[in-house]
Amino acid sequence: MSKKTIIIGSGFAGLSAATHLADKGYDVTILEKNSQAGGRARSFSENGFTFDMGPSWYWMPNVFDQYFEHFGKRTSDYYHLDRLDPSYRVYFGKDDFTDLPANLELLFAEFEKIEKGSAVKLKKYLKESEYKYEVGINDLVYKPGRSLLEFADMRIVKGLFNLHLIKSIRSYVHDHFKSDRLRQLMEFPILFLGGTPENTPALYSLMNYADISLGTWFPKGGMHEIVKAMVNLAEEKGVKIILDEEVVKINVENNSAKSIETKTANYSADIIVAGADYHHVEQNLIEEKYRKYSPTYWDKRKMAPSSLLFYLGVNKKLSGLLHHTLFFDANFDEHAEEIYSKPKWPTNPLFYVSCTSMTDKSVAPEGHENVFLLMPVAPDLDDGEEMREKYFDIMMDRLENLTGQNIREHIVYKRSYAQSNFVEDYHAFKGNAYGLANTLDQTAILKPSLKSKKINNLYYTGQLTVPGPGVPPALISGKVVADEVEKENPIT
Repeated sequence: MSKKTIIIGSGFAGLSAATHLADKGYDVTILEKNSQAGGRARSFSENGFTFDMGPSWYWMPNVFDQYFEHFGKRTSDYYHLDRLDPSYRVYFGKDDFTDLPANLELLFAEFEKIEKGSAVKLKKYLKESEYKYEVGINDLVYKPGRSLLEFADMRIVKGLFNLHLIKSIRSYVHDHFKSDRLRQLMEFPILFLGGTPENTPALYSLMNYADISLGTWFPKGGMHEIVKAMVNLAEEKGVKIILDEEVVKINVENNSAKSIETKTANYSADIIVAGADYHHVEQNLIEEKYRKYSPTYWDKRKMAPSSLLFYLGVNKKLSGLLHHTLFFDANFDEHAEEIYSKPKWPTNPLFYVSCTSMTDKSVAPEGHENVFLLMPVAPDLDDGEEMREKYFDIMMDRLENLTGQNIREHIVYKRSYAQSNFVEDYHAFKGNAYGLANTLDQTAILKPSLKSKKINNLYYTGQLTVPGPGVPPALISGKVVADEVEKENPIT
């Protein structure tokens, strides 16, 4: 007999959990607070421009391939992918930038130009990072994080030394490269993982393998095309998705969740999977006696960054930018410290620009550009309009100076998005954008559990539980929780 299962939230993790459970025979309904599925990966269109609201990097293509292949589908059944070449550009100063070619031999040559002997070191680095990727992405991230026995797998045990779980990514990168420029290129993904390079395990050099060896891709139409694909697949499997249906309470009797209340209706449930913000669900939707974690516990969690975002429509074609462009003409360590160690609005921030219209003409009117500015910033800061505009001017001053062009006068559409918007739209804990930091003391069983300890049919998925933040981990998180649900609540 099928079990009635309610998924709270339709982000990547919620859609993944819903589709896996429906495929297993569960009767699945998703309740989504907003008017569009996708969570942080929603999109919007204004004045002929189409903007992805959140994720913009398509890394780890094998994870997406495996997701659709599990259901007998292919990514190409739903969207078209292009590999970006160069993958991205990094500015270090005026007329001083490096383009990262997709071709490995060309990349080795580029490294060699910057630091003699670094090509050989990069090859060794990527070989070691490939091992970490294989173990990390194919083994570790699929563990539900509920017992240490999960990690007794001999491949993992034997590989603990090679995984560099104790060594920091900072010391690991510095062991390989002497050039500050190359060190920054290898460390930049860490800025979004939720820690300084000194405090992030060298295991996460696997991100360099994902970046350099597997490549940077783009789905035509934008990242929201992935959401559309997942929604289509979910509905093919029988998942019902109800939009504009915000959950306000989970009713519990005898340590079992019986129903979910929204602002307009009541839904009975045999199983509940919360893909919405974990902190919000546990601290606000269930009675205190059924909560595992205290407010103090949550306050002590180390968070990955929030973001200050600007969506810009520009009425001319721009030069000096690629699809992805990073601006590292400022002190990396200072900005990282002002996100993680001493949270404050940054003194001199690094930032990132995505210009999807460089690749895809469908996202902007002819002769125009679609520009997305992102500045990583500490969560839980006051993000009033004055502060947003201050940093908009800082970023635009540097963007115009470094690329040698006037952009401000050509902006015909502008919208900002920051911490308070993440809270309003997603109930994001402290206005975070990326979830929990990937520090060693918040890994695997040390993350908030995917299963409630006090409510026997309540599960969690997404960026505040295993395996962690990012789009590929969110897809995996949905599968992991679906497998746990099936183990403990089999359909008879």
